[in-house]
Amino acid sequence: MIFKGTATALVTPFTEDDGVDVSALERIVEYQIENGVDALVALGTTGEPATMSKREKELVLKTVVKKAKGTLPIIVGAGSNDTKTAIENCAFAQDNGADALLIVTPYYNKCTQEGLVGHFGKITESTSLPILLYNVPSRTGVNMLPETFGELLKIPNIVGVKEASGNMEQIEKCIAIAGENAQVVSGDDALTVPTIAMGGTGVISVASNVCPAYVSNMTRCALDGDFDKARRMQLALLPLISALFCEVNPIPVKSVMHSLGFCSPRMRLPLTEMTAKNAKRFSDLLREFI
Repeated sequence: MIFKGTATALVTPFTEDDGVDVSALERIVEYQIENGVDALVALGTTGEPATMSKREKELVLKTVVKKAKGTLPIIVGAGSNDTKTAIENCAFAQDNGADALLIVTPYYNKCTQEGLVGHFGKITESTSLPILLYNVPSRTGVNMLPETFGELLKIPNIVGVKEASGNMEQIEKCIAIAGENAQVVSGDDALTVPTIAMGGTGVISVASNVCPAYVSNMTRCALDGDFDKARRMQLALLPLISALFCEVNPIPVKSVMHSLGFCSPRMRLPLTEMTAKNAKRFSDLLREFI
């Protein structure tokens, strides 16, 4: 198991001249460590890797490794819609200190289930690191079925899945297939407690950028079997979660991190900074969770 509990899908802060803001990223990583998260995800969707050069990705990864290596597991997003590129990404992550890999289903190409097995199978041959598959059909256009997940679990270094289909029946099927031999983590902040209640092992969270202590405590309550408290915390968090996804992730979360003094709200096109109307939603919401 790579981690159990809360892993934060880190934002990547940019400077006003559009470079990676290393000092801001260091502060964000320190904030996560101090507030009790269980793992960090660098260069995931929330980190905007699609608009970053290889040198910038290396800078992000080395910064996170420098601040957190040996303290928290560092999971690195290494997926691609091109199998060869994904293999190169895995080698890059492994060479630069990753503890594990998060690999999304191929986007845009929209391959078959057989294609998913071939794609992930080739990738696993190229790395010794443990791999979490990432199923997020709303972004990729392809849904990895539970049966396909089960087939992929026959490969030793595939250790689980980040399930962000939003379909609880599918998530439950994945948990049943995984049993005690693999982990299923929620890819949706709103489904953290329900997923754990069915046997999941945690969450890869966007909200924990903003309120790591709250999300970590909620997740631990659920994992410890205190579902009355975990349920109340999950329901209380829902308005903030809704606001964090009022525009395309990571636009809102980066705007909130800016309001908290961590980084610039700067995005890279085609993503744009959050509208003033939506930014107003957070003024009262944050008080309960920070």
